[in-house]
Amino acid sequence: MEIVRSSGILLHPTSLPGPHGIGDLGDAAYQFVDYLVEAKQTLWQVLPLGPTGYGDSPYASFSTFAGNPLLINLNKLVEQGDLTQEDIADVPDFPVDQVDFGWVIYWKIPLLEKAAKNFIELADPARKSDFDAFCQEQDVWLDDYALFMAVKEHFDAKAKEEEVFGAMWSNYWDKDIALRQPAAIERWHKKEAEAIAIHKVLQYYFFQQWSQLRQYANDNGIKIIGDIPIFVAPDSVDVWANPSKFFLDDQGQPTVVAGVPPDYFSATGQLWGNPLYRWDAMAENGFQWWIDRIRSTLNVVDIIRIDHFRGFEAYWEIPADEETAINGQWIKAPGEELFNAVKQALGILPILAEDLGVITKEVEALRDEFNFPGMKVLQFAFDAKEAGSLNAANLFLPHNYGRNCVVYTGTHDNDTTTSWYQERTDEEKDLIRRYLGRPDDDIAWDFIRLALSSVARMAVIPMQDLFSLGSEARMNTPSVLGGNWSWRYREENLDEFTAIRLRDLTTLYGRDPDLWKKGEAAEGDD
Repeated sequence: MEIVRSSGILLHPTSLPGPHGIGDLGDAAYQFVDYLVEAKQTLWQVLPLGPTGYGDSPYASFSTFAGNPLLINLNKLVEQGDLTQEDIADVPDFPVDQVDFGWVIYWKIPLLEKAAKNFIELADPARKSDFDAFCQEQDVWLDDYALFMAVKEHFDAKAKEEEVFGAMWSNYWDKDIALRQPAAIERWHKKEAEAIAIHKVLQYYFFQQWSQLRQYANDNGIKIIGDIPIFVAPDSVDVWANPSKFFLDDQGQPTVVAGVPPDYFSATGQLWGNPLYRWDAMAENGFQWWIDRIRSTLNVVDIIRIDHFRGFEAYWEIPADEETAINGQWIKAPGEELFNAVKQALGILPILAEDLGVITKEVEALRDEFNFPGMKVLQFAFDAKEAGSLNAANLFLPHNYGRNCVVYTGTHDNDTTTSWYQERTDEEKDLIRRYLGRPDDDIAWDFIRLALSSVARMAVIPMQDLFSLGSEARMNTPSVLGGNWSWRYREENLDEFTAIRLRDLTTLYGRDPDLWKKGEAAEGDD
């Protein structure tokens, strides 16, 4: 993929400021785009944008195609006439720096449903026609999604009354609808007709607002980088609506699940629990599900980052009844065939490969065959558990980079650079100071400078590092339940000094888009 020298910020929309308890697609999102422009940035990386459930993780969405209704801006619904100003006047005293998802859901979802009902009853013919066109455009996934969510709400309410925890479609729904028997599908369509219609309208709202925001970003020279997790959540419409494409038994339960084997960090590996794909079944129709998935994502973002890319070459298969990931095995995946099919259907693929962890030569060959940029994380370069030494094998050190990669100070799974540095050993800190050639009194910005100055074609900085924040601003701690995905910045964080500081470094190291327009910078070859 052709990428000029560029840089940007990693920020999920839920982290935007605003009065309604969670970041959304309203004014603050447009102000953030303006801030990127002011700082000469050309990339905005977001995490997955799908609807979330237990744990609030965007990597465990109810749908790989749908948008998260919690990101819908309520003020825009007032402007459209689907809500009144009085409807949203009584705003709870939400925390400013964190998202309290439970509280937000309790307050916001009824308002969204009220707006959707008003739309269904009162929208003028032009808006109704636009909605109908949206439903037709998204028919590959929208009908199944709306039915799934309506049925899920019914059984979730029942599980709550019965104090049943961990209820999913595969272990709690009535078997006829869980197994998608035609009579049950027809019956539930009639029974939940109103709820189904509401879910479709909420998706219409989301995609309408996101499309407008993305267009504003693109018009201002900002490209959106979005995520595709390689696997989908077990409690998702993706699995429920496509059982033949996953390793499930005749009751809809996974027979094998995803994870990673034991390594330096975990003696028992990681048991993720995602159902695994039946790649043979997917290949039978030319990987159409994946083609639809990537096409749909490219209608939402400009560049795709594929999470756990190594799973397209080989994945760790674990029997579903295992309690750890120890007793698994590597199974080859048809990555080359898949990406050739997608490329034939969609053309050149603007894909970044998350190639972190233990990566084999076969994985590197697959990545390089399609010219996908890989990832470099500066924190890993100096962490003794990861690499942490000055040798040619430490590919996270900038002097070992090729050009076709994207460099991060840290990712959404890392601690902030400021907090991470405080936890380093004396030996690690000494290595960092010697490599940087300066003291450690401004470590987050030292790493920002190091990323921007590297030969990597793309450099992405987590928003938290831009403001030298500590662990209170960490986005996610892997394998820890609770307290994740909730950080928000404050509007006053977007100060002019920080924008100027970032802009100056961006220009100094040849990532200023104006330099490319003037032809004053050269990309070069690997």
